[in-house]
Amino acid sequence: VPPAGTMCGILAVLGVGDVSLAKRSRIIELSRRLRHRGPDWSGIHSFEDCYLAHQRLAIVDPTSGDQPLYNEDKTVVVTVNGEIYNHEELKAKLKHHKFQTGSDCEVIAHLYEEYGEEFVDMLDGMFSFVLLDTRDKSFIAARDAIGICPLYMGWGLDGSVWFSSEMKALSDDCERFISFPPGHLYSSKTGGLRRWYNPPWFSESIPSAPYDPLLIRESFEKAVIKRLMTDVPFGVLLSGGLDSSLVASVVSRHLAETKVARQWGNKLHTFCIGLKGSPDLKAAKEVADYLGTVHHELHFTVQEGIDALEEVIYHIETYDVTTIRASTPMFLMSRKIKSLGVKMVLSGEGSDEIFGGYLYFHKAPNKKELHEETCRKIKALHLYDCLRANKATSAWGLEARVPFLDKNFINVAMDLDPECKMVCNFLQ
Repeated sequence: VPPAGTMCGILAVLGVGDVSLAKRSRIIELSRRLRHRGPDWSGIHSFEDCYLAHQRLAIVDPTSGDQPLYNEDKTVVVTVNGEIYNHEELKAKLKHHKFQTGSDCEVIAHLYEEYGEEFVDMLDGMFSFVLLDTRDKSFIAARDAIGICPLYMGWGLDGSVWFSSEMKALSDDCERFISFPPGHLYSSKTGGLRRWYNPPWFSESIPSAPYDPLLIRESFEKAVIKRLMTDVPFGVLLSGGLDSSLVASVVSRHLAETKVARQWGNKLHTFCIGLKGSPDLKAAKEVADYLGTVHHELHFTVQEGIDALEEVIYHIETYDVTTIRASTPMFLMSRKIKSLGVKMVLSGEGSDEIFGGYLYFHKAPNKKELHEETCRKIKALHLYDCLRANKATSAWGLEARVPFLDKNFINVAMDLDPECKMVCNFLQ
């Protein structure tokens, strides 16, 4: 069975005080607030006073892999938003386990059986999930290393613990809620959050690996290629800048050898949006012409942007001005992309944080301060660019994948001597 990737909306409510049908209906009603994230199917699993609800966007093998997912005897239940790119390798480690679906996310239930709570770092992908072990009614929740997939945690007045892909499913029923920190795991056994993601760069000490362009290129190409795991039409968001152009060029070079090309043809579709006459549109067209992609140039007016603001804020759930400004064209573009029948896009987020690509980085007085700033920027991505890229696209049931934020690629790029990221080196 092919893998069943799912970008979705999840809602889990654990330990509710009231197990009436009315409570179940309320949870289904709240889960519906996430339906834009997963318009293809919905599921709910209840066990005593615990509920796991799911809204599914089927990206790979759309006919199976509906959630929640289970282990063999259904004692472990999991609801997942995300994509696990190394699920084949992980399945090979679980030879004596029986898989019920083709879902790449089903490995989570079996890894938990095999390794307990310590398996999260084995996952290569983007994810937020809640897992319930019905044998002792314990549960865990976790979020990917950088926070590409959103997750919120809340507490009800009745002592219940809530998890949701978006705030809008928690805000009315929880007395308080927080943004679930990326790279963390919550365990009901210990009752607290702990960080499972501990890469070498997290300490912010200055690395010293020499600049190796071939290693960077190779790890980036791998990051892009593994994200071509899909059974539905996809494209690349192309602004004409360096980051998205690199993503588009690697995809166009490797598209022919993928399964998706055999299914949907090997012409790459690229998308760009801007005000008429904007420099982004011109640059994107140049890159698209060079790569020979089927390029879709989309336009919007200032008034259309202003008209969309309220809806944009409802979806992205932040008042950060820069994030709202950047989310607005992305939100409008996502609707047009989805209307063309495309369900997944690759995007260039993350590279400016990793390589110090923002304009103000030229002011870095030395490599130590530059490196510390890149570390801080990566740690904050879940509040800004990741939040924008995920929610502005999910608003229309479109999934965005971000190869620059691949776990291995970040390790390679953040292990480099930061001297090579200093602007002065390129000006000499």
